[in-house]
Amino acid sequence: MAGGGKRAIEIAHRRWGKDDVCLHHAACSMFERPGSYWHMLPEFAQGRKAIWSSVNIHTGKRRIDEAFPPELRENTNEQEMFIRLKNGSTWQVVGSDRYNSLVGAGVGGVVFSEWALANPSAWGYIRPMVQENNGWALFITTPRGKNHAYTMFQHAERAEDWFAERATINDTQALTPQQIEDARAEYVAIFGEDIGQAQFEQEYLCSWTAAILGAFYARELSAVRNEGRLCRIDAVPGYPVHTSWDLGISDDTALWHFQVVGPQILILGCHSQSGVGLDYYESYMRETYAAKCWTKGIDYVPHDARAREWTGGRTRIETMMAMGFKPQLVPSAGLMDGINAARRTLPLCVFDSDTEMTGFSALEGYKRKWDDNKKAFSMGPEHDWASHFADSFRYLALSWREARTAAPSPPPPTIQNVLAAEGITPPKLKPISRRRR
Repeated sequence: MAGGGKRAIEIAHRRWGKDDVCLHHAACSMFERPGSYWHMLPEFAQGRKAIWSSVNIHTGKRRIDEAFPPELRENTNEQEMFIRLKNGSTWQVVGSDRYNSLVGAGVGGVVFSEWALANPSAWGYIRPMVQENNGWALFITTPRGKNHAYTMFQHAERAEDWFAERATINDTQALTPQQIEDARAEYVAIFGEDIGQAQFEQEYLCSWTAAILGAFYARELSAVRNEGRLCRIDAVPGYPVHTSWDLGISDDTALWHFQVVGPQILILGCHSQSGVGLDYYESYMRETYAAKCWTKGIDYVPHDARAREWTGGRTRIETMMAMGFKPQLVPSAGLMDGINAARRTLPLCVFDSDTEMTGFSALEGYKRKWDDNKKAFSMGPEHDWASHFADSFRYLALSWREARTAAPSPPPPTIQNVLAAEGITPPKLKPISRRRR
């Protein structure tokens, strides 16, 4: 990396060669400093097609064979997409959807490919490992709206120890003007004028403002950003802080912390974890509420929380109650009714800026699934890392009106309070003395 730095982010147009550059950088690092190195895709299943089995059309060779010649390898595990070199260094394809299954205190470097589509919590999990070993991290992507990739790029441009570059097709001139126009025309022909132009600007011109195609809440979340409702906020004392849960078993469990204060909903935080039980969340909630001096509110859970678990025979609601939670079922509604409720709720919300890299980015990335056969977006959502926070927010949207009834009633006004609100200093009153008769 330029200047010997340890962090870099490259925002580049499609077919720039981002993955190839990073593969060769990792190969060089494996000889310079033996250790473990990872190449991370948003989902583990994508790694085989995009990296492991991918063939360079110009040479006819597998991309990993070009970067890591077989003559230099000790062994190769096709199933695990794992390579060990003769000097002991290892390289592996991994996924951000399984980030907390990763172990390896000796990780020397990691590449986050398609970072804008990845679960940003993966970097939060891996960062301490990389920092401890004085390792490097590369983030490569094309934009997907103003999500966590956008905020990271902004930070990188200001930070002295980062390298940041945004390369459009006009910057690299990798295509001729005619080829660029042909690409734009094809996008418009396939997707229509509006979607096709947005897709072209996103993929080739690296536009941050092109809406994420098929995003459910694009307009509402853009208004949140433009109106300054993504900012630092604190809980209002005396009002309970509620949670809305998407309870996962094999998938992530995600939750939002929120307050309802008058007509406004304060989104104070969010949290997600996978592969852990309710005992983890009991500890997390107790520590979080104590540290932030929050008043515990209601825990809104979906209807499947009534299902009995195979182990123990108790429902998750019963388990939560035994642990001191205050579970309450979310009002029943279909998926699209819940999404429409979220659309109506977002204009009332103010988000704490700490949610931007996780929950807020998930809401921005929550999108419809594209149907290649019909050449249209389906009604149903894409199931990826963003789904868990989006489902949890959907439950919030269905519950906040009921949560408002748990808010404390304002104290009755006094003369002193009314005068103080008007900026008038109340006069000091003399005590009344009783006369003897």
